[in-house]
Amino acid sequence: MSQEADANIPEEYQEKFREIVDLTDAFCQKYLDEDYRELCEDMAVELCISGFPFDRGKPAGWDSAIVHALGWVNFLQDPGLSPHMTSAQVAEGFGVSQGTMTAKSKIIRDELELIQLDPDWCTPAMLKDNPLVWMLKVNGFVMDIRSAPRGAQEEAYRLGLIPFIPADMEEPQLESDTEAKVIKFPSGQEETAVQKSVREPTDDGPGLFEGLEE
Repeated sequence: MSQEADANIPEEYQEKFREIVDLTDAFCQKYLDEDYRELCEDMAVELCISGFPFDRGKPAGWDSAIVHALGWVNFLQDPGLSPHMTSAQVAEGFGVSQGTMTAKSKIIRDELELIQLDPDWCTPAMLKDNPLVWMLKVNGFVMDIRSAPRGAQEEAYRLGLIPFIPADMEEPQLESDTEAKVIKFPSGQEETAVQKSVREPTDDGPGLFEGLEE
């Protein structure tokens, strides 16, 4: 647990936060990975700061719900991804019923307005190829910033709109027999996902392409 995270927690939530993180840390170290462990801690911080009612139910129920909510965002149940766990396995790992876990997970997802492939809650592995991360509104048009000139990518990164500069990443070599993996949104999420993904700079400064014409 980072000291910085602990310092941001309201005093009345300090004990509850440590209790939550102790359980999610142990679970992620045993079954998942460091990326999930850090995201669980970040989500616990976010929920404690917002005054989330963790006192309504047993700690294991909320801990399992945090892991389930993050797994829902990152398609943890997809057997083609690593790590991979089913909802039943997550519930069993925390010693709670699957129904309790999924119900509390829904409360957390509603509280944080989560969507699948949510850029704010994706693991680093999911961020790289997540279209919601890279679709930006540039000079009034929605585009994939990965196809923009490097200068535009650097400006988007400076403004905090993307997690890293795509031009710095080595392009993967696709083989002819490689099949593309299609991740489908759940029913009713398409419009929400697109709306949330189209992000713009918050200031009125120069556009991303200004001065890059030549």
